[in-house]
Amino acid sequence: MLFNSLDFAVFLPIVFVLYWFVVNKQLKYQNILLVVASYVFYGWWDWRFLTLILFSTIVDYAVGLALSKQENYSKRKILLWISIIVNLSFLGFFKYFNFFVDNFVQAFSFFGKEIQPNTLNIILPVGISFYTFQTLSYTIDVYKRNLEPTRNFISFAAFVSFFPQLVAGPIERASNLLPQFYIKRQFNYNKAVDGLRQILWGLFKKVVIADNCANVANAIFEGYESYSASTLLLGAVFFAFQIYGDFSGYSDIAIGTSRLFGFDLKQNFAFPYFSRDMAEFWRRWHISLSTWFRDYIYIPFGGSRGTKRNQIRNVFIIFLVSGFWHGANWTFIVWGVLNAMYFIPLLLLNKNRLNTNVVAEHSLLPSVKELLQMGLTFSLTVIAWVFFRAESVSMALHFLYRTANSSLFTIPQIRPTDLLIFLLIFITIEWAGRRDFYAIERLWFKYPKPIRLFVYYTIAMMIFLYGGRTQEFIYFQF
Repeated sequence: MLFNSLDFAVFLPIVFVLYWFVVNKQLKYQNILLVVASYVFYGWWDWRFLTLILFSTIVDYAVGLALSKQENYSKRKILLWISIIVNLSFLGFFKYFNFFVDNFVQAFSFFGKEIQPNTLNIILPVGISFYTFQTLSYTIDVYKRNLEPTRNFISFAAFVSFFPQLVAGPIERASNLLPQFYIKRQFNYNKAVDGLRQILWGLFKKVVIADNCANVANAIFEGYESYSASTLLLGAVFFAFQIYGDFSGYSDIAIGTSRLFGFDLKQNFAFPYFSRDMAEFWRRWHISLSTWFRDYIYIPFGGSRGTKRNQIRNVFIIFLVSGFWHGANWTFIVWGVLNAMYFIPLLLLNKNRLNTNVVAEHSLLPSVKELLQMGLTFSLTVIAWVFFRAESVSMALHFLYRTANSSLFTIPQIRPTDLLIFLLIFITIEWAGRRDFYAIERLWFKYPKPIRLFVYYTIAMMIFLYGGRTQEFIYFQF
């Protein structure tokens, strides 16, 4: 079920009314309703894959209980590996089986041996990368004794399948989200209004910015061999805004929807395109995934401790894993390597923690230095996004090669004036709200309520009037 669909527009009010007006007096029934609603939400896409979520839930719940009763180190290790193997086996089969088979065949073909592989027509279950990592974090935290295992199966099932963030995050830690299922939720008008405001901004990002950028970016990438360098650059920039509007828009809708039901999720995007270096960018982009890799892979490998050689190795590991997590294609591996290469100079110069505050924190506009830093960081990011968007590494390289000629300084062949105006408005609003949790959280609070309502209605009208063709969220494929 898509957030930007009529189905969800009907589904959400029904669940909201049942949650607050029918089962609101019993916490257990509220949690049961959330489990049922979440399974309906997910099953709307393909009900057959509900068994995967249920099986993963049962395995990790049972492993958590077993860990609570087991003190022997070796046996605790075995229990942890049961959870890891079960979860990653599902993820590996559905996401990477054909990738490994195809590359195995190509390797043999390189040496002159032709083999006929047995590949499968595998459908990738939506959100499997997200809820797999979410349940794994629970088991790992229980194993490390950083979290008490739950004995409430309904609460745990609700945590695993919670529909607002089930299929594209944020990837919530059990330590933050799971305890919220234990306590009685009281309806909070201000929290609900704030949630609606964030949903509104998320929808604007998705249907006005991302979907319209997608129309232009797709046309340029699909016919890139016939366009000028300036047009290709425009397509790459539009894709950068497409993926940001699409994914951060989903996160905004997910977080806002959660607030309607009394839950607080972590921030997943903190205005990453205003970053002054690539280290700052990765602290602000897909925060829930970046911190997951940091805490469960990077730090256990040694993190920033040890020799520079080990630090460089750890950076490459984390970005390679990040690239591979995104998909079974060499383009994502190259994208990960490229980001590692961006990051390593900052690490070697001990400048990876240089920019931890908000850019132009105490001024209206950035300094010339900050503007140049943001421009360079955004440019590097756009180059990396070309590999993320391209169908193959060779296509990405050819695309970038074609941007390096004199036609880069000509007028683009495609000039979507309306979209450029929308982007300018969007960037201005994001800049003005960069100090907050999301752009319009408190942006017009100093003005009278009628003015604020006028702004919100204007955003809503833009969503209805200028929304692009309804498209799935990009990260559904991951």
